[in-house]
Amino acid sequence: MDELVKLLGDKLQKKVGETESVETKSLLGEGRYLGLYFSAHWCPPCRGFTPKLTEFYKDLKATDKGKNFDVIFVSSDKDQASFDEYYAEMPWLALPYPDRDRKGKLSKKFKVQGIPTFVILDACTGKLITKDGRLRVSEDPVGVSFPWHPTPLSEILQGKLLRRNGDTTEEVDISSLAGRPVGLYFSAHWCPPCRKFTPVLAQAYQKIKDDNKDFEIIFASSDRAPESFNDYFKTMPWLALPYEDPRKKTLSQMYGIAGIPTLIIVENLQTGKIITKEGRDAVIADPEGKEFPWNPKPLNLLDQQYARTLNEETSVILFTDGSDKGLEDAKQALQPIADESYAKAVEKCEDPDMYFFYAGEDDLVDSLRDFANLDEREPQLVVLDIQEQKIYVCPEEEITQEVARAFIDKYQAGSLQPTPLRG
Repeated sequence: MDELVKLLGDKLQKKVGETESVETKSLLGEGRYLGLYFSAHWCPPCRGFTPKLTEFYKDLKATDKGKNFDVIFVSSDKDQASFDEYYAEMPWLALPYPDRDRKGKLSKKFKVQGIPTFVILDACTGKLITKDGRLRVSEDPVGVSFPWHPTPLSEILQGKLLRRNGDTTEEVDISSLAGRPVGLYFSAHWCPPCRKFTPVLAQAYQKIKDDNKDFEIIFASSDRAPESFNDYFKTMPWLALPYEDPRKKTLSQMYGIAGIPTLIIVENLQTGKIITKEGRDAVIADPEGKEFPWNPKPLNLLDQQYARTLNEETSVILFTDGSDKGLEDAKQALQPIADESYAKAVEKCEDPDMYFFYAGEDDLVDSLRDFANLDEREPQLVVLDIQEQKIYVCPEEEITQEVARAFIDKYQAGSLQPTPLRG
């Protein structure tokens, strides 16, 4: 619960123009839930959803379920006056508008890509229940299934799957996948990157099977006609959901699929634990599946496959001269810190707060140095936040584990001054 107080601040705003506030800790406890409502007055979809959420909130608060539920408005308005005008329409609490830094951290933590977004949290553990609160309110306006705990993957996928057997298609029961790692492959024949990636994935799949490793893939099609689906599926050695199967839409919403091809690897259908959402990059980097099932590593050598991570996440990067000794020294400096950060994230069932890399010689590394306007000093330790357009550079010329830990601690405490990115 202390982490939730740290995340949301000690006090929350109660009403527009009132000095009275609510202690955040009073909202927390076992059996309680919090909704974070990311919204703004300038956003038409937000103004359309807010009355629906207001009606849902008032109706739910009148029931036993709603007694342990609170909503907090997290504003993306452009100024205090707009915030005040919009918040006056709302019956719940708000993050004080001047706390822009905390608003940014909340948006980053929950990977808010657009508004309105309605996030539901367990107010005891702080664990995310769903980022799809907006959809849940629309589908369940009286809160029958509130707080909308995720349906287990094994339950979502209950039913028959398809497999090609020569020129025919046979049905396969989902129970045959019990205990296996499973890849969920979102793809379509009309998509050129998909058609390019599918043969690469097929080769990796066959190599993994040849090595006697348990693995299966389920194709979730975005094809626009049954003929396209059938022609595409003929090229695949794995399973598929039937064409236009409603389970595909559920999976797309569940994993927030924004583009294809996307390959998600889960531990098995029973736990549904995500091993990686970047299965496509993993396969391209390891086409023979030597590191299958591609469990994430706390510390990685920076190369092109991590370009998306750099763009979307806060990253700690130790630049080296590219020599074997330089790379080894970098690993020794960062590995224990990265391990601790990753272990904390696993314990909380969350994504890490930051991702750790050491950098040698690579085109991406050269581009990054130029983009961040870094000098040629080596070794050089930085915290990079492309979303916030900020970089923090460690002034020390010798980067030991102690130096790295102290620098990262200062960053997390908010005591470092950033340099704006020139990009």
